Amino acid sequence: MADEQKDLSTDISRRDFVTLSVTAAAGLAVGTGSPSEAAVAVMEENVTIKTQDGTCDAAFIHPTTGAHPAVLIWPDAFGLRPVMREIGKRIAGEGYSVLVPNPFYRMAKAPVFDDPSKFNFANPADMAKLQPLMGSINAPGAAERDATAFIAWLDMQRQVDRNKKIGTQGYCMGGPLVVKTAATVPNRVGAGASFHGGGLVTDQPTSPHLLAPKIKARMYFGVASNDDMRQPDAKVKLKEAFAAAKVPAEIEVYPGALHGWCVRDMPLQDGKPIYKMDDAERAWGKLVALYKGALQT
Repeated sequence: MADEQKDLSTDISRRDFVTLSVTAAAGLAVGTGSPSEAAVAVMEENVTIKTQDGTCDAAFIHPTTGAHPAVLIWPDAFGLRPVMREIGKRIAGEGYSVLVPNPFYRMAKAPVFDDPSKFNFANPADMAKLQPLMGSINAPGAAERDATAFIAWLDMQRQVDRNKKIGTQGYCMGGPLVVKTAATVPNRVGAGASFHGGGLVTDQPTSPHLLAPKIKARMYFGVASNDDMRQPDAKVKLKEAFAAAKVPAEIEVYPGALHGWCVRDMPLQDGKPIYKMDDAERAWGKLVALYKGALQT
């Protein structure tokens, strides 16, 4: 243990320390764009984490004092960038020590996309850049190895209360990664939330929803209306899988909210914004309540 603490201190001293926010509640307006009434002062560090596959760059955001339950945030397909850091700061302001990794570290340092709002899903060149990145984290076993490494790293930080369960949340591509994380480290993960998660239910034996029996966490799934229209049976299969496994899970469709509605730098769709503040705030309320019930007790 002494050697571990020595190594940890050395690792911390090498961090690129950035105090991006030591802020009062009234000034914290991040994530979905609204201030959090419960926010506490937080600070952010750029850190690196060794995994079985390399070295992952990440943001570690936590209250300025004390030890708190940990949260692992899985970004969407545009990866670690300012908006995801803002979401991390906002949930840290609720009293959590938060890790936001670069899911594409095997291929590139973050940020991979400077301005996701200019991304065009109909442009072959844009998709040619995105698909290999997504493939790197979705390769068999990659997310599971990363989840194990990230949670082990969190549990070594003095800002993390190891007596409390860990929460994990994910957006779009990150939704299935939340499920995989909860199934891979079930004794540590106490809550998982997926917002407009893609590929949660497939016809493959590796479908994330089939991992329900391995999960011990409370789960929340916020489903976009257009995802529900494309795959109306997904919510039913999710509900059935978690009910059969006796895992508490809420599955909710957001009428009128499009895939990506929680993240404010999403590109336009048919000339209209994807981000939808009222539904994003409702989703945020669900997240805060989930964590409060599962991680703070």
